[in-house]
Amino acid sequence: MPPLGEHAFAIEPLAKYHERAAFACGVAALDLYLKQRASQDARNRIAAPFVLAGVDHRVVGYYTLSSFSIALSDLPENTARKLPKYPVVPATLLGRLATDQNYRGRGLGEHLLMDALRRSFELSKEIASYAVVVDAKGGAAGFYQSYEFQAFPQHPSRLFMPMKKIERLFE
Repeated sequence: MPPLGEHAFAIEPLAKYHERAAFACGVAALDLYLKQRASQDARNRIAAPFVLAGVDHRVVGYYTLSSFSIALSDLPENTARKLPKYPVVPATLLGRLATDQNYRGRGLGEHLLMDALRRSFELSKEIASYAVVVDAKGGAAGFYQSYEFQAFPQHPSRLFMPMKKIERLFE
C-alpha cells in the first residue's frame, strides 16, 4: 500500500487507463458498479464518475455525480417555504462514494466528499442546482450527517445539503 503523500493521488474523471480490477470497498454493489457499469454510465451521460487514483492509475476511491430533481413537498417544511413554489427543484445527486478498504482511516472519504461538493458548487454557477443529495446506504448516513447533511423527513436515508451551505464551505 503506497503512502499518502501530498501529490500521491489525484481526483479525475474515470478513464480507460484507470486500474479498477483490484478495487474493493467491502460493498459488492459499489465494487461491481466501478468495475462493470461506471464507464458505460459515463459514455451514456447517465452519471459522471470521478476517481481518486495514484500515479500507477490504481483506483483507491471514487464518486459519481448526476442531475437530480427534488419534489418541493419532500423537503422539510421550513426549507420548502423559502423556495419558489415550483413542483420540483434542481439538484445534484452524489450517487456513489466509496474508498478501497485498504485505504480506510486516511481521510480519503472526506477528501472525495469535499471534491464532490466543490465540483457541484462550481457547476451550479452554470447549471442551477439547489442542493447536493445523497442516498446513504448502510451506516453511511452518519458519515454525511457529520458534515451537516439533513435528512428528508419521509426518507431518513436520503440526505441533502443546500448549495448555499456548500458555498460557505469554500469561501
